[in-house]
This record gives sequence, C-alpha cells and structure tokens, in this order.
Amino acid sequence: MRPVVLLIGRLPNVIGDVARQLDHLPIQWLGAHDQEEVKRQLDEEPRITCAIMGAGLDDRIRGEMVGIIAARRPDICIHLKDRASGPEGLVPFVQRVVQYEILDSLEHS
Repeated sequence: MRPVVLLIGRLPNVIGDVARQLDHLPIQWLGAHDQEEVKRQLDEEPRITCAIMGAGLDDRIRGEMVGIIAARRPDICIHLKDRASGPEGLVPFVQRVVQYEILDSLEHS
C-alpha cells in the first residue's frame, strides 16, 4: 500500500501538475485547494502521512489550513514551501519532502 500525501495549493491544476510530474514516486497523491476540501480529505482518508502546502496561498489562509490539519489530524507532519524559490520550486520541494520524510523512512523500517 502506497503512502498518501496531501498536496495543498491555491490552484487545483498546479496540484495536478505536481502529481503528474512526480507520478514515478510510489506515492498516492491527494489534492486540495480550499479549506472545505482539506477537511474532507482529512476526514475521508486516514492513511495521509503528511501534508505539503504550496506558497501561493495567502498567509492567513495558510495559517488557517495549518490549524485545521493540526486540530483534525495531529499525527500528520505539515510542510510549508518557501516563497523565495517561486512556483518552479514546488516540484523539487515536494520531491525532497517525500524522499526524506516518507520514502527513506520506509527503506529503514
């Protein structure tokens, strides 16, 4: 069974593009672009191992999303992408998080 990662971003197509570019990784990708979708994904998928949030969301919304995830699923690590690397930095960021947070730990278990 593949680990599940929740990708959160401002635009649904951005999240889909990330998942397509990283489809070679043994990960099941879920996407969300608003608070209601985040809540639904968290409630419906108990196997989510981490949440990765892009930098395109407003800081207030990012903070609210962190609060929602922490309250509903305190077992999930939350990773926030920096803004300095720009939109082109999203795929490398997601790949690094997944490699070190999930895949490397699977190899050592």
